[in-house]
Amino acid sequence: MPYLTWIIWVILSAATVFAFFTAHWSNVFVTVTALFLTILPPVFSKRFDVRLPFSLMAGISVFVFGTLFLGEVFDFYNRFWWWDVALHGMSAVGFGVIGFLFIFYLFAGDKYAAPPWALATIAFCFAVTIGALWEIFEFFMDQTMGLNMQKSGLVDTMWDLIVDCVGAFIGAISGFFWIKGRQMGPAAMIDQFVKLNRNAFRKVKHQASSRWPPGTRGRD
Repeated sequence: MPYLTWIIWVILSAATVFAFFTAHWSNVFVTVTALFLTILPPVFSKRFDVRLPFSLMAGISVFVFGTLFLGEVFDFYNRFWWWDVALHGMSAVGFGVIGFLFIFYLFAGDKYAAPPWALATIAFCFAVTIGALWEIFEFFMDQTMGLNMQKSGLVDTMWDLIVDCVGAFIGAISGFFWIKGRQMGPAAMIDQFVKLNRNAFRKVKHQASSRWPPGTRGRD
C-alpha cells in the first residue's frame, strides 16, 4: 500500500473525528465519503485478486482527497480557479487507462481478441461515463448536503465534461499505442499492471515473442 494513501487515510480519519465533535455534519459526510472511496481500490484488489499498481491506487486517493476534502472542506475550488480543471483532467486520463486495462484484462491479454481501435474506443467511453456519473454525484451532493461542487452549474458541468473527454482520449490513446508497441503518456502504468498480474495476462508473453511488433518484447 502506498505511504501516500496511508497518510490520506490518517488525515481523513482525523478530520472526520474533528468534524464530528465540532458538529460540522456536512464535513462529517464529506470526509466519511472520501475515506470510503479511497478504501475501495485496495478492497477491490483483495476481493477480486487483482494487483493494482501503487501509482494507480495513490492517484485515486489523491483525486478523491483533492476533490472532496481539499475542494469542499478547504474551499480549494474557489481559492484556485484551475483546481477543478486539473482534477478532472487527471482523473479522466486515469480512467481512460483503467478502462483500457479492464477490457484488456477480460481478454486475458489477447490483443487479437479485438482491434486496438476498439479497445481504445471502449476505454474512452468508459472514462467519459465515469466523468458523467461524477457530475451526477456532484449534483446530488449540492442538492442534499448544501455543497457547491458544481459552482456555476451548467457552464462548470460542460467544461468538466470537455476536460473529461480530452483526458479520456489521452488515456485511451496511450493504451492504443501501447498495443502498437509504442510508449506514450501513462503507458508505464499499463506495463506495471500487466507485470503485476502475469497469470491473467498469460497470452502476453507468447504474443510479445512471436507476433507483436518490435519493441514490445519483455512486457511480461
